[in-house]
Amino acid sequence: MGVLDGKVAIITGGAGGIGLDIARAYLREGAKVGLLDIDAARLEEAARELPGAQTLTCDVSDRARLRQVIDGYAQQAGGLDILVNNAAYFYYAPLVDMPEDKVDRMIDVGFKGALWSLQAATPHLIARGGGAVINLSSVAVSVSIKNAAVYSAIKGALDTLTRQQAAELGAHGIRVNALAPGPVVTPGASSVISKEGWDMRRQRTPLNRLSSGGDIAEVAVFLASPASAMVAGVTLKVDGAMTVVGY
Repeated sequence: MGVLDGKVAIITGGAGGIGLDIARAYLREGAKVGLLDIDAARLEEAARELPGAQTLTCDVSDRARLRQVIDGYAQQAGGLDILVNNAAYFYYAPLVDMPEDKVDRMIDVGFKGALWSLQAATPHLIARGGGAVINLSSVAVSVSIKNAAVYSAIKGALDTLTRQQAAELGAHGIRVNALAPGPVVTPGASSVISKEGWDMRRQRTPLNRLSSGGDIAEVAVFLASPASAMVAGVTLKVDGAMTVVGY
């Protein structure tokens, strides 16, 4: 028996990277998993690897469509217990050069998408007597990263939203937390970080290694499980002490 037996989860941005690693861990622990992602081709690949997962094609910035997809999955799966807000859009540039369309897209996916997902999921979580929401934050909130000011600001807003969500939804038995990974090599992050950048991040981490998606997934299991029954409104860093010593 797994610690998530009988639970139903949706993971946004679930077709790859950290989202897919969390899906693997949740399936291993007995949960039903819906992988929600805008990339239909990557979802097909994920489905071949994880035949037990349900694929859901949707852009999280499309509020009406997102609600329709989440409602449909919850109905088909018999409810909803866990929401993981992992979807993000990456674009690094100096503030003075940041294009408006990139800022809008980052906010639409990384902040609004998390809010719209929560709005759609909340009635289903309440109907099950409570549940867990996990927002993917970043250590970029705590340390300065070159050309990542907008990304960091969005993740900081997500941390604040997490605390407010926890306060508002706790009465319904819904625990809302954020998980802040340290450097993890994913396709999205690698689109804006060079090999030299990854090497520098590893060298500045006291444990002298980058986090793996599996490291993050294990903490996501904890935050979704009964083991974290009294953990709510926190941002849990999984960064090998990088933010303790500075960046």
